[in-house]
Amino acid sequence: MKQIYSTGLKLSIIVYTILHFISYFYENKRIIVALAISGCLLLLFAILTRSLRQLKMPIGLVIAGLLIMFVTDTSMVQGLYNGFLEMRNMIGLLFIVPTISWVLHEEEYIESIMGVFHHLLDTSRKFYFGLVFFTQIIAYFLLFGAITMMYQFASSILKNEKGEAWENYKGTALIRGFSLSVMWVISIPSFAYVIEVMNAPLGLSIIQGFLIAFIGILIGLCFSFFEEKHYHVNLSNGLQTEINDVLSHHTDYKKMRRHVMEFLILFITLFGTIFLLQGIVSIELLVLIPLVVMVWIVLYFVIKGRLLTLFRKATFFYQEGMVHQSYQLCVMLGAGVLIYSLNQTAFATLVVDGIYQLQSAIPFLNLLYFLPFIIILLGFVGLGPLTVMVLVGGILQSIDLTYPPELVVLAITSGSTISIVLSPLIMPIIALSSVNGLSPVKNGVVFNWKFAFAIYVIVQIYIQGRLALL
Repeated sequence: MKQIYSTGLKLSIIVYTILHFISYFYENKRIIVALAISGCLLLLFAILTRSLRQLKMPIGLVIAGLLIMFVTDTSMVQGLYNGFLEMRNMIGLLFIVPTISWVLHEEEYIESIMGVFHHLLDTSRKFYFGLVFFTQIIAYFLLFGAITMMYQFASSILKNEKGEAWENYKGTALIRGFSLSVMWVISIPSFAYVIEVMNAPLGLSIIQGFLIAFIGILIGLCFSFFEEKHYHVNLSNGLQTEINDVLSHHTDYKKMRRHVMEFLILFITLFGTIFLLQGIVSIELLVLIPLVVMVWIVLYFVIKGRLLTLFRKATFFYQEGMVHQSYQLCVMLGAGVLIYSLNQTAFATLVVDGIYQLQSAIPFLNLLYFLPFIIILLGFVGLGPLTVMVLVGGILQSIDLTYPPELVVLAITSGSTISIVLSPLIMPIIALSSVNGLSPVKNGVVFNWKFAFAIYVIVQIYIQGRLALL
C-alpha cells in the first residue's frame, strides 16, 4: 500500500507541474480545475506516504487557513481551490531548480577551481574569502545543499585540522556565504519569488543585493580575523600544509583549466539566459527560470554526449528525489491556503496601519526598519526562508506600498539573511550542524550574532540613505 501511495505522490507532483506550465500558456477552466485537484492529491498522498507528524507544518498552515475562512465566513471549498492554485509558480520552480545539481556533479569543477587558483587561497583570510564567495556561486546550483557540499570540500582539504577553531572557521564561512546568496542569487526560490510579487526590477535588485553581499563578505573577513585571535591559533600555517598535500595529488593542470572554463561557461549561460530573456519576453520570472533550467540541463548532456546519464539521473530523481521534495511542495500548498484566507481579511492592512501609526509617533522610523524583524521572528519559530518569504510577500503584494520595490526586496531578503545565520530551527543551520557536529545554537546565535547585527546596520544605512535621496 505504501508503494501505491508513493507512486500516487510522484504522479501528482508531475501532473501538477505539467498542468501548471500548460495552463500558464493556455489558460483553460478544465485545466485549472485539474491543477487544483492534483494539488489536493499531492497533499493527500504526501500525508499517506510521510505521516501527519512529518508534515505538521504544511498541515498546520492549511488548518490555520481553514480556521480563518470559518471565522470570516469564506467558502472553504472555494478557499482550498484558490489556495492550491496560489503557489503554483513556486511549486513549478521548486520541482525543477534542484535538478541543476545534476550538471554540477558531472565533473570535478570545484576541485579544479581549487587547483587552478590555489595561489589566491594560500592564507586563512584568502581561503575564507574564497569559501564565502564560492558558497554563493554553488548556491546558484545547489541552493542550501551548497552548505554540505562545500563543507565536505573544505574538510577534504583540511582533513588533518580538527577542533572548534577550525569548525568555527569553516562553519561561519559557509553559513554566512549561503545567507548572503539569498540577497542576489536568482535561482534561490525565495529571492525569485519576492522580486516577482513586489514587481521589482531584476537587474537593480541583483546588483544592490550583490553589493551588499560583497560588503557582507568583507565584514565576515573582519570577524574571522578576530575569531582566529580569540582561539589563539595560526590557521594559515595549517592551511598551507594541507593545500600543498592536496595539490600533490592533482597534477593534470590542462584538465583542471578545462573544467574551470566549463564551469564559467555554465554559470554565465544559466545566469545570462535568465537575465536576457526576462528583459525581452513577457513571461513571469517564476515560470521563466524553470523553463530555462530544463533546456539548459538537456543541452548540457546533449553537448557532453551523455543522454544515457541524463536518463539515469531522471529515473533516480523519480524513484527517490520526488518523495524528498514533497515536504517543501506541501509547505507551499499550505502557505497558499493561508495566504488566500488572510487576503480575504483586513489582516495585512491592520499590520501596516499599526506600523504607520508607530511611525507617526516616532517620525524617523518607517516600515523598512521593521520588515527584517518580521522575517527573523518567523525564522525563530521554525519557518524556513522560503516559507517566510511566501507568507510575507504574499501579504505585502496586496498592499500599496510607497517605497521603491527594490528596497522592499532588500529589506525582506536581509531579514532572511539574518534568520539563516541565527535561527537554530531552520534547515541551513541544521544542515551545517549535521556535518560539523556542533549544536545549532552554537553554529547560529553564538558564532554569528555580531555578523547578523552588522548586516542589519549596513542594509539599513543603504535603504534609509536611498529613501533620503528620493
